[in-house]
Parts: sequence; C-alpha cells; structure tokens
Amino acid sequence: MKTRKHSRKREAILQNLRATTAHPSADRVFQDLRGEYPDLSLATVYRNLLLFKEEGVIQSVGTVSGQERFDGQTTPHGHFVCRGCGDVSDIQVSPDKLAMVVPIDQMGGCQIDRIDCTVYGICPNCLKAG
Repeated sequence: MKTRKHSRKREAILQNLRATTAHPSADRVFQDLRGEYPDLSLATVYRNLLLFKEEGVIQSVGTVSGQERFDGQTTPHGHFVCRGCGDVSDIQVSPDKLAMVVPIDQMGGCQIDRIDCTVYGICPNCLKAG
C-alpha cells in the first residue's frame, strides 16, 4: 500500500463512515462534515471514499436509490436493502454459510476472496406504512 500524506479531512471522512451503521452515500458524508470543514468538496469525499474502497479499508454496499452507499465495517456480514425507503442495514451471516451459496467444487479452481450477501425487501417501517 502506498504511503499517503496525513490529512485531517481524509481521517474525518473515514471516521465519519466508521462511526455510523447507516451506510451513507458520499453526499451524506459530505453533508455531515462540511460544517466542520467548510472548504471540503464533494469531489474530495468521493475521491477519498474510492481510495479507501480500493485499499480495502471500507466497502461499497452498491447503488441504492441512485447513489453508491458505503460501509466502514469490513468484517464478513451481509446487508438488507429496503426497496421502500432505501434504508440499508447489516445482517449477520457467518462466512461458512456464505461459502455454501457457491459450492467450492463448482468454482473451477478459482480462489474466492470475498462473497457478498445482499437481501432486498421491505423493512418493517415501510410494511406498517402500507
């Protein structure tokens, strides 16, 4: 990994993401931090989130309601995405259960680095709202 110059903004972006379970978009991180860092740009947030993702420090949950969403937790787990409100929440799925999704003997000699599990549906709040 390339050594990077320490940046207060970069550290704030990472800490903001790690301090929440809301799986925010770059825009949400930008909104959260711009009061503390008035010269912060949305481009800086995007650039750093993509850098963190490349380095494996964070992960992308994918695109939800037109915006890429990010997760500061990189330990194996899954996600539930509500098709109603767009909320993303963690679900605990053990790695051995994820490995059963694709039997190793059917992988044709491939090395599996990661298996993602995302479940889509309607959350209890949206179900109550009708």
